Amino acid sequence: MKSAAEEIVLNTSFKGQALSWELTNGVVELALHRLPCNELGSLSLTELEQFASALDVMETNAHALIVYSELKSGFCAGADLRELYERSQAMAPADAVRGVRDFLERIHAVLNRIDSSPLTTIAAVQGVTFGGGFEIALTCDLIIADKTPRFCFPELRLGLIPGFGGIPRLKRDVGNSVVRDLLFTGRSFNVTKAQQIGLVSQVVAEGEALRAARATAAQIAKFDRQTSAAAKKFIKPIPHEELQREIEIFCDLFTRPAVQAGLKKFVESKDAQPYLP
Repeated sequence: MKSAAEEIVLNTSFKGQALSWELTNGVVELALHRLPCNELGSLSLTELEQFASALDVMETNAHALIVYSELKSGFCAGADLRELYERSQAMAPADAVRGVRDFLERIHAVLNRIDSSPLTTIAAVQGVTFGGGFEIALTCDLIIADKTPRFCFPELRLGLIPGFGGIPRLKRDVGNSVVRDLLFTGRSFNVTKAQQIGLVSQVVAEGEALRAARATAAQIAKFDRQTSAAAKKFIKPIPHEELQREIEIFCDLFTRPAVQAGLKKFVESKDAQPYLP
């Protein structure tokens, strides 16, 4: 039987296979480190669910959360499409859809938990910030970027839409015109465009995003936490109905032959980074 003090230590520090976290001086730092580029599969989801549970403890002693990648390849390339394809091929279509729906419901619960946290949340991004990685960043209150990120929803190339909450959150933050551009063209945009449209709050030199995020967290510590939490709740509503509708559309599209063909092409690609434009 663990003591209360031991439970707190276990919740405030964790080193996993896909991610790690630590609470230090009132700042929770969530580090992504799954090679090759933090793809989000069943392993990452399980550890993210552990993190979401640990937030219940950490929030009482923190004022900010920073999410960042330890990998030079980028922030996050999105969903683990190889795992998605291989699992769907091993199941009957109806079972595959149920499996996809379960995964989406679980990851939505995690991202909604981060989105609704009373802490001020900061994504420190660099390099590839695609698909599900972009969607993680969109749960955060602030996105701080160095000069290297490219933002994209590549799901269109697979015959899908973003499934981790990207459409409602991007529309909430910057409006429909940007959502339509990304969804209908499949293009990516750089950090200059991201700052112009109000998506990125700070742009810093290459390799400096985490340092800038930590400096911003220190600035946030100067102010009353309850005031910040109340302001956040007021200005950042979570679009629950649209998020649920996104899951439904994704699942409806998933069994189409074009989607399976797109996933097969991705899995069979010999490109080291097939998610790149």
